[in-house]
Amino acid sequence: MEFRKEKLDQSRAPIYEALEQFRHMRVVPFDVPGHKHGRGNPELTAFLGQQCVSVDVNSMKPLDNLCHPVSVIREAEMLAADAFGAADAFLMVGGTTSSVQTMVLSTCKRGDKIILPRNVHRSVINALVLCGAIPVYVNPEVDHRLGISLGMKREQVAKAIQQHPDAVAVLVNNPTYYGICSDLRAIVKMAHDAGMYCLADEAHGTHFYFGDNMPVSAMAAGADMAAVSMHKSGGSLTQSSLLLVGPRMNPGYVRQIINLTQTTSGSYLLTSSLDISRRNLVQRGREVFRKVVEMAEYARGEINAIGGYYAFGSELINGDSVFAFDPTKLSVHTRDIGLAGIEVYDILRDEYDIQIEFGDIGNILAYLSIGDRPQELERLVSALAEIRRRFHKDPAGLLNQEYIDPEVVASPQEAFYADKTSVPIEETEGMVCSEFVMCYPPGIPILAPGERITREILDYIHYAKEKGCSMTGPEDPDILHLNVLAKEGF
Repeated sequence: MEFRKEKLDQSRAPIYEALEQFRHMRVVPFDVPGHKHGRGNPELTAFLGQQCVSVDVNSMKPLDNLCHPVSVIREAEMLAADAFGAADAFLMVGGTTSSVQTMVLSTCKRGDKIILPRNVHRSVINALVLCGAIPVYVNPEVDHRLGISLGMKREQVAKAIQQHPDAVAVLVNNPTYYGICSDLRAIVKMAHDAGMYCLADEAHGTHFYFGDNMPVSAMAAGADMAAVSMHKSGGSLTQSSLLLVGPRMNPGYVRQIINLTQTTSGSYLLTSSLDISRRNLVQRGREVFRKVVEMAEYARGEINAIGGYYAFGSELINGDSVFAFDPTKLSVHTRDIGLAGIEVYDILRDEYDIQIEFGDIGNILAYLSIGDRPQELERLVSALAEIRRRFHKDPAGLLNQEYIDPEVVASPQEAFYADKTSVPIEETEGMVCSEFVMCYPPGIPILAPGERITREILDYIHYAKEKGCSMTGPEDPDILHLNVLAKEGF
């Protein structure tokens, strides 16, 4: 791309190389961390290994500083930008939550409007709480058979831009947790033509940059920023992430935004894992993800042959609300065998020692990536066949609605910080919520601050709790009470 002139050596891993050199220097540590290369905490050292704790070190001149990188970390960022086709890249140690929030905080301030689908991760709405931006929701289409949210339709985005020409940005999921992609190139063009930024939550799309015949990546589509969860499908350590930016963004300002909230003690375990994983993806990613797609396609066929399940895939593509489908996603609809997805999730774990990514009201997701092997997939398919035989029941009475259009009464920031009162959940109908309620994963809020509580939402929460979904967000951990706005008139 025109903003990347020099040819970089993608066989390098500068942070890893610097840490290896540091390990052999026998430096006497009179700095933090206090475990002093593991000597002060033998149990931790025995658990994690000497090699691991010996590189759990503090920032120092030979190892650079994540807040203001000028040497090895800066080199690693330049290599990441080159590998992902970005103008700049930032190594993030606060998870993709931190990357997503940086995107919003870099483009929005208090009172600004941002156009986005309602089925965003809670980190997006958290960012609105922090900066005071106003959400303009494009309610996604719903596949009523599967009970899942789809992507944003082009005409819906165009209508939102037309009705809110003062909005500053459009945010897109690329893909959703279920593998659904919107027409990202078209949305980027619409946003840019209207003078808006386009931001992409690519928490589940790292492999788009390295696989063949994948949906388009955010940087290839011309998006201005993308939050890429390297630890999900890219192989780095949990909590490590990349923030990619295009040529329209000021990287110095983005760094300032990152430093508002990111730790000044960035973990070298996390940054080195990003460095090594980027090199691995460049060198082997194309071949590895070809095999992942083959495994996913095979599993879809085998699961659909069982009967009762529906492992959905590219047949959902309709050219608009499902513009593309992530072929690595193994999402399975379970409702037709009479079991909620979370019930199948629990049975797989408790009876078959198989841990999948999540189960919700109607579906499960088995997350396939660079570390999966065919033999484990065979075990999953066999377990699902047994579960159908052993636990199949009449699906009558099962709920299938996964998305409820919100009634937004106040901005997330206004509602979150407003005077509030705690009310028994069954008495909250008609009131305005001042906190989050969600099943995690996937972490898409059922209720967000500023939204009116309806009977349909309360029924959904009750049903999800009854089925065993992991409910998070409210101040009351048992979700017997909700915080609602105390002020009348909403």
